[in-house]
This record gives sequence, C-alpha cells and structure tokens, in this order.
Amino acid sequence: MIADAVKAGALLLFAALVQVSIASTIEVAEGHPSLVLVFVVALALLRGPIFGACAGFWAGLVLDVASLGTLGLTSLLLTLAGHFSGRFGEATSRSSAHPQLVAVGLATVAVGFADGVLHFMLGSTLSASDFFVAVLLPTLALNMLLSYPIYALTRRIFPVTPRIRREVSPAV
Repeated sequence: MIADAVKAGALLLFAALVQVSIASTIEVAEGHPSLVLVFVVALALLRGPIFGACAGFWAGLVLDVASLGTLGLTSLLLTLAGHFSGRFGEATSRSSAHPQLVAVGLATVAVGFADGVLHFMLGSTLSASDFFVAVLLPTLALNMLLSYPIYALTRRIFPVTPRIRREVSPAV
C-alpha cells in the first residue's frame, strides 16, 4: 500500500507538471485536456474511493501551487472526482464495457460544472453558451481520447490484484 502511494504521488506529480507546462498550451476551441483528472479517475477505478480521494487531493494541491490558482479549489474538485470515480469503480463489474470511458466522461462534466459554479461564486463570469460549447465539449472530447492510453498505462503501473473472498462458516 505504501509503494502504491509513492508510485501514485510520483505519477501525479509528473502528470501535473506536464499539464501545467505542456497540456495547457494545447487548445481546441478554448478547451484543454486535463491529464491529471484522467489519471485520478484511472487510479480511483483501480484502487477504490479512499485512494482516489487522496490522489485527487494531492494532485489538486500540486496543480494549485504550480499554476498559482486559487489554493484549494482544484484540490476540492479532484478529491470529489477521485472519490466518486472510486465508488463508480466499486459499483461496476470488472467485465463492464468501457468503465474508464464512462467514468472520465462523468468526472469531466461534473468537475466542469462544479468549477463553473465555484468560479461564479468567487466573482468570475462566463456565459453559459461559451462554457458549454467552447470549453466543456472540447475538454470532454480531449479527455475521452486520453482515457484509454492513460488507463492502460495506469493499469500497467498498478496491476489489479484479484479479490479474495472469505467464506464465513455459520455459527453452530
């Protein structure tokens, strides 16, 4: 478990640095890919909601510090995304068709809405049509394109261990 935490911390630190330095320059109709969100969702699907929430908090804190954004805003959003993606991973079976694609899509839309609401509460304004068409849809498309390769890389680094079912004998 400690080894997983160290590997996840290093992976998310690298992903945050790549997102701040390289991915922020990639723009499709004002939308940017969110590497860190996709990595947090992949980790949460593979390791559960608590690990996903901790990974989301760590990655969000690194992103907030690296981008000089509002401290705690991204941490809050990625913590919630990691937790609920982990819960989604527990609710779906391992044989489900494309759980990473569904989880990344849901997390991208939820984080986008929550980010818009929180920025509105902090005083920033953006019209709804600009938000939906110019920001959310391109970001969703880019994140969905990144979901398969990032999930495959994360699954290779964090292999899935088979769950052991414990049989409980009835009390006599």
